[in-house]
Amino acid sequence: MLYERLLKPVLFQMSAERAHHLTIGGMHKLGRLPGGTGTLRGMYGVERDPALAVNLWGIDFPHPVGLAAGLDKNAEAVRGFAAIGFGFMEVGTVTPKPQPGNEQPRLFRLPPDKALINRMGFNNVGAERMAVHLRAAGKQPIPVAVNIGKNKTTPNERAEDDYRECLRKLYACGDFFVVNISSPNTPDLRNLQHGDDLRRLLAAVKDEMAQQAKRHGETEKPILVKIAPDLTEAELPYVADTIAQSGVSGIIATNTTLSREGLTHGNRGESGGMSGLPLTSRSTDVVRRLYRLTEGKLPIIGCGGIFTARDAYDKIKAGASLVEVYTALIYEGPGLLRTLNAGLAELLRKDGLKHLTQAVGVESGM
Repeated sequence: MLYERLLKPVLFQMSAERAHHLTIGGMHKLGRLPGGTGTLRGMYGVERDPALAVNLWGIDFPHPVGLAAGLDKNAEAVRGFAAIGFGFMEVGTVTPKPQPGNEQPRLFRLPPDKALINRMGFNNVGAERMAVHLRAAGKQPIPVAVNIGKNKTTPNERAEDDYRECLRKLYACGDFFVVNISSPNTPDLRNLQHGDDLRRLLAAVKDEMAQQAKRHGETEKPILVKIAPDLTEAELPYVADTIAQSGVSGIIATNTTLSREGLTHGNRGESGGMSGLPLTSRSTDVVRRLYRLTEGKLPIIGCGGIFTARDAYDKIKAGASLVEVYTALIYEGPGLLRTLNAGLAELLRKDGLKHLTQAVGVESGM
């Protein structure tokens, strides 16, 4: 109610990127203010429901709804976001060296379509600075994933060096890691989703993870791969097989799309990746196909166009063990998290299921 009536009208009068920075700054300050996280938790926190709690890779997720990468790019507001009811969150995408990203304007709202288009270009403060932010934030009550990428100036044949460096600098700061090879806003990045490039990259990331785990005297942390929704019907099986053979822990499906199908707003002509409601069906279909292709053996995080509990539940039934939101948070506000969790619990009850895991993949066609 507070967001819908007071904050959203103000934020939507600003440019999308200015509103983004104002939101991150506000969440950062509230997270550091004495009593700030308690206030946020009281206003928006989600009570733990045993029926929705998930354990994956030995990590406890209080519920399945997380924050996708791209909002807290520099891990500046982790305390704040951890307090408003997420079950987990991603920070990043981060690159080894700081980079400014693409020229502004580079973030656009499409309100009638409940969508966003961005061509941010991995703007971030770099892995070393992010590590400082995460150490300052301390241990959080929810899992925090670090989404890693390569610098724009790094050629694909040396991409593995960038991903290794991110892991070296941030290993101690993340509960799990996400290899981003699917942003459409870094030239040629999506080419890393294919063939020998993908195989070589994931082998390097796995090797670096093993080295860092040994160095820290720990077991290896989970590595997930984030893929695009724009892979063709022929490409997806090869990508899925390469990821499965690599030994990584899971897949995030999907990133933003280059498609403009169904958009009506004038900003539809802007270049970049589109997220939001028009992506819902496509991303769910990719989840379903991945679940079948991997025979349900590789956990999937479903991401793309989740605005309602039914959207989230459809992805879970298609094969997702967890889900993520981003664009819906911009349009609906933090009250979305209570709504999604209450709705998921009700949908489980209607289907006669006692736990979320019983719904995973039931409509995958397997």
